[in-house]
Amino acid sequence: MIVETGGVSLFYERRGAGSPLILLHGNGEDHHIFDKISEKLENDFTVYAVDSRNHGESEKTADYSYNTMALDIYRFIGVLKLGRVNIAGFSDGAIVSLILAMNHSETVRKMALLGVNLKPDDFTETSYQFVKETYEETKDPLFKLMLEEPNIELDAVKSVNIPVLVIAAENDIFKPETFTDLANALPDAALKIMAGHEHESYITGQDLLYPDLLSFFK
Repeated sequence: MIVETGGVSLFYERRGAGSPLILLHGNGEDHHIFDKISEKLENDFTVYAVDSRNHGESEKTADYSYNTMALDIYRFIGVLKLGRVNIAGFSDGAIVSLILAMNHSETVRKMALLGVNLKPDDFTETSYQFVKETYEETKDPLFKLMLEEPNIELDAVKSVNIPVLVIAAENDIFKPETFTDLANALPDAALKIMAGHEHESYITGQDLLYPDLLSFFK
């Protein structure tokens, strides 16, 4: 399905019934990373799996910023008249979710942040060098985005006064303190570390988080 948000056309898939749950994918991906878990979540929620701008079947633009993508989702919620939503975002999708909650807390009921970072400095040294070298070789604006954004201060997240579930991989591309510091800074947050997993191994094409997300959002 396609929705015009006032600035861009966003593609999304809707399934199930119940309170709205928005799923936001990571950098260079699309909503299909959630196909397997959506099949279970649709039993309890109306799941909206969205392709961010410049991804999947959504409109391609010159603007790649996380703030703009967060505004897209804010408008998406308004156009579809979803009211307060639950939202789960992975990696870039988690950044977008967090910015949305910071700027428009009235639209978010609960939020799960999967593999999120607040600054480019949160990358491990090895991961940062990979992103930097890939951008130098390809000039892909999606890699440029990760080198320049986000720029979220820990003090700023203290205004996000909603329940938050922070999930990270034991062997993530971001430094471990990224997640512990964030969970400690948020007023109402829990932290779960996925033992033995890498950045997206517990998410892409997986339903491993189903029990956690169901319990949290229900």
